[in-house]
Amino acid sequence: MNLCKPETKFSDIGEAIYYHAQESGFEVKGEFTGHGIGKYFHGPPDIYHVPNDYPGTMLPGMTFTIEPILSEGSDRMTILKDGWTAITCDNSRAAQCEHTVLITESGVEILTL
Repeated sequence: MNLCKPETKFSDIGEAIYYHAQESGFEVKGEFTGHGIGKYFHGPPDIYHVPNDYPGTMLPGMTFTIEPILSEGSDRMTILKDGWTAITCDNSRAAQCEHTVLITESGVEILTL
């Protein structure tokens, strides 16, 4: 989370997560993103967890989620008939975590436990 601070590009988050996951032997699901928290639910900024060129930088007062999904196998996913449940195409184990962060004047405050 030290990466999250004023004037840092949103795209830096995706690069950091992706390369850390790869070095640890995991795949990152690029289909799912974090999102802004505000008056518009799931609004901008979009937080990609893979290398990307999403524009913009973090500014004090911005609140958003970072919620990567990592897999031990394939990075391909499918959505089940319930329209909600996502599974890997090779049925490998996967996990998702989510944090909500607030960018402050001096860095970041993590709002979730």
